[in-house]
Amino acid sequence: MRWVLLIVSVVLIGCARYVASGADAQGEDVLFEEPFESTDWEARGWYDGPHMEVTADEHAGGSEHSCVWHWAKAGDIGPVGGGARARLRPVTSVTLSFDMKHSENWTWTGVDWHPHEFHFVTTEDPEYVGPAYTHLTFYVEVVNGKPRVAIQDGANIDEQRVGENLVGVTENRAVAGGNGDSDGYGEGTCYPNGDVHWNGKDWEADGVYFSDERGPRYKGDWHHVQVTLQLNSVRDGIGQADGVIQYWYDGHLIIDHHDVMFRTGQHPDMKINQFLMTPYFGPGVPHEQAIWVDNLRITTP
Repeated sequence: MRWVLLIVSVVLIGCARYVASGADAQGEDVLFEEPFESTDWEARGWYDGPHMEVTADEHAGGSEHSCVWHWAKAGDIGPVGGGARARLRPVTSVTLSFDMKHSENWTWTGVDWHPHEFHFVTTEDPEYVGPAYTHLTFYVEVVNGKPRVAIQDGANIDEQRVGENLVGVTENRAVAGGNGDSDGYGEGTCYPNGDVHWNGKDWEADGVYFSDERGPRYKGDWHHVQVTLQLNSVRDGIGQADGVIQYWYDGHLIIDHHDVMFRTGQHPDMKINQFLMTPYFGPGVPHEQAIWVDNLRITTP
C-alpha cells in the first residue's frame, strides 16, 4: 500500500474552538456535530479554510441539505469546496457516524490506497499537520467499495533501524510499518519519501459494501456508517495490544477488533484531538462524479 500526503490549506479563517454539546440520548458526550444545513462553518468549529459545498438536491432522512464532494471534471484530485478540520476535546476514544451516498456513475480508483475521506490525528502533532506523516493518523474511508480503517505513524519510525523488528526491544518504534508487527495484524508497509520513511496499516471489511450493483449494498443509495476507534492502553510504560476498531454499516457490525496497537510507551499521553474531512482522490477522477455526506457526528463514551 502506498500513501499520498494530503494537501490541506494552512489558511486559518476565523477562530478554532472546541465543540461540546453535552450528552446525547445514549449517554455519550458529543464532541462535534455537523448537520450541513448552512455554510457558517467557522461558527460551528471548522477551521483551515472551510468552503465545503452544501446542496438541497440530495439529503439523508431527517435533514434538508447535505455536503456534496463534487469532483467537477476528469483529473480532479480534490472536490469543489475542498475540506476542513475541526478541533476536538482530547479523548482516548471516538465514535464517528455519518450518512453517505455515491453518484450512480461513481468510479473507484482501482488502486489500493485511495480515495481518502475522514481522518483523526492526535495531541502529538500540531494543528496544521499533514495527515500522511504524523505520530498517528486514523483513516476512515471506502476503497474500491470496501469499508476500511487505516493508520499511519511514520514520525515514530526509528530511521536508524528501518526493517528491524523492534517489538519487545524498545517502545521507541512505529506500529504501522517499518519496525515490526506490534499486534499480530502484520508489519504494515514502509517506503522512503525524501529523507524519511512513511508507512501504513489497514483493516478492511470482508467484502464490497458500496457496490456498483443495485441491491441492499448499492453505492447510489444512502447508507449509515458508524466507526469507533479507541486507543490502546499503556501499562508500566509498555503499549498493550487492546485498541479497538469497530465499523457498523447500516447497523451491522462488519469490522470488529479489540486487540490492536495504535501507540507504544513512547507516547503514553497521546489523545485524539482533531478531525479532518479532507476528501482526496489521488490518481484523479476519471470523470465528473460525487459523494454526499450528511448527519456527521463525533461522540465519546
